Amino acid sequence: MKFSTSQLNFFLFFKLPIAWLAGVRLREISKGQAKSSVKHRWINQNPFNSMYFAVQAMAAELVTGVLVMQAVKRSDQKISMLVAQNTAEFSKKAKGQITFSCEDGEKIETLIQQCIESKEGHKIWLTSVGRNENNEVVSCFKFEWTLKVKN
Repeated sequence: MKFSTSQLNFFLFFKLPIAWLAGVRLREISKGQAKSSVKHRWINQNPFNSMYFAVQAMAAELVTGVLVMQAVKRSDQKISMLVAQNTAEFSKKAKGQITFSCEDGEKIETLIQQCIESKEGHKIWLTSVGRNENNEVVSCFKFEWTLKVKN
């Protein structure tokens, strides 16, 4: 798969349709970072007039996951990837356009090299921060990804 925002949003439509329907879209991807966004709408609301936490989690996980997928593809190795656990902190109601960013791309590259060299599974915590249109943090998600070279 090509790692452009349009190709990954196409992938999202077919492989994670609930995220696509909720309005989650990848906006930027580079070697070091990725950004996604989602707008508070009727379809992704909670009873408290803000965005449902699970919609935020989908947008947050997307940016960590595409960075891992991109690094795996660049490694030219068959590497399995799976979220083992996650945590979240919410600091404001998520209203309007929320942008999630992860800037842990370099950490991922280092870990993939370790996986390839050791042939053992490794874990890494990646952080995704959600900000509203005023650049205020509304939520912070951490995902523990497990990576292992397939035999």
